Amino acid sequence: MERKTGLILALDVTDREKAVKISEKVAGYVDAIKIGYPLVLSTGMDMISKLAEYAPIIADFKVADIPNTNRLICEQVFKAGADAVIVQGFTGHDSLEAAVKLAKEQDKDIYVVTEMSHPGALDFMQEVGEGIAKMAADAKASGVVAPATRPERVTEIRKIIGNELSIISPGVGAQGGTASDVIKAGADWVIVGRSIYQSDEPDMAAKKLVDEIKEVI
Repeated sequence: MERKTGLILALDVTDREKAVKISEKVAGYVDAIKIGYPLVLSTGMDMISKLAEYAPIIADFKVADIPNTNRLICEQVFKAGADAVIVQGFTGHDSLEAAVKLAKEQDKDIYVVTEMSHPGALDFMQEVGEGIAKMAADAKASGVVAPATRPERVTEIRKIIGNELSIISPGVGAQGGTASDVIKAGADWVIVGRSIYQSDEPDMAAKKLVDEIKEVI
């Protein structure tokens, strides 16, 4: 994925028409659109190919299964038109490697969750986040997911993965993270949802974030 603006839209809506309308409006400001189960379960897998008309699609399915099942899931998501899939790392190196191998065969990307952005992630995930980051680097994944709500963790994870892997970082806006802080901490992209898709002017909300990012890159 090429960084142009440094912004990824998390499109966590459930209405097809709304999803398309927002994507049309923000297409010029985002490097990718991240969609998850809420949108796909409510509209169908063809939503992936539809939104791919506006920007590359990251399927945030947090895939977490045995190697063969991980491969099968990613295979179907890529077939539907996604450019990347987010997977969990806690299932171990073999499950991750199966997803990465398939992605490389198809010139697609795998992003591995190290730590999530919500408060509950501190219960267990932070304890294993650095180990997962190292595993992602060893597996040669495209990148990792690290929390914008805790920029200091982004900095630590960057030290582990070096510059070979990208960091995409959720938690900006409604969850309290700021785009400039997490970019300065080492993220390549910020992921923003509600601050954009709940806005009356999603294109202007996206532009404001892009302007903020450009000031620090």
